[in-house]
Amino acid sequence: MSSRGAAQLWVRLRADDPEAVSALAVARTMDDGRGAPVSLRRFRLVELRGPLPPRAELEALLARSIQFYNPQKEAVRLRLAAGEPAPLEAGERAVLVVERGAVRRPAAERWWAAVTGRAVEVREGVVWALRFAPGTAAARAAARLAVLRDRRRGLLCNPHAEAHRLAGEAVPMPWLTLTRAARGGKP
Repeated sequence: MSSRGAAQLWVRLRADDPEAVSALAVARTMDDGRGAPVSLRRFRLVELRGPLPPRAELEALLARSIQFYNPQKEAVRLRLAAGEPAPLEAGERAVLVVERGAVRRPAAERWWAAVTGRAVEVREGVVWALRFAPGTAAARAAARLAVLRDRRRGLLCNPHAEAHRLAGEAVPMPWLTLTRAARGGKP
């Protein structure tokens, strides 16, 4: 095992994602379609923090457990450093959404401890990757869609139960530990 580290697992369905398809359809009806995304993808973002093994061993451990992803129906991309790119396509803007007070994954933490003998923190959230037409102010358009305000404004984050964070040009590493909601506080 290495010294204290961090890892991000970007997990997405191999088949069409019904939630992303539905969200894109709704987004296209808002504001008469002005500034609507041309594509929208959804990832589960799982972050591990603690003493982690080298990449190959880490990938093998993650593939052995159903706590992190199902390799039969989900694809995963492992990111170990801020310098490694997130699996976003050119022009996509990322919006992280976390459930307040429910970011930690204790079952995954217990599995890891039982298998490796080491304690890690496991956190999970949802990342929405939005791509807009050229000429659209993408950061502003993503922010407008991020938080649900009413039936006509916002979409991805219910502010009564969730918190969100928009990524800038690069996705932070780690990202989940940066939100107050991930620590159980208010956004």
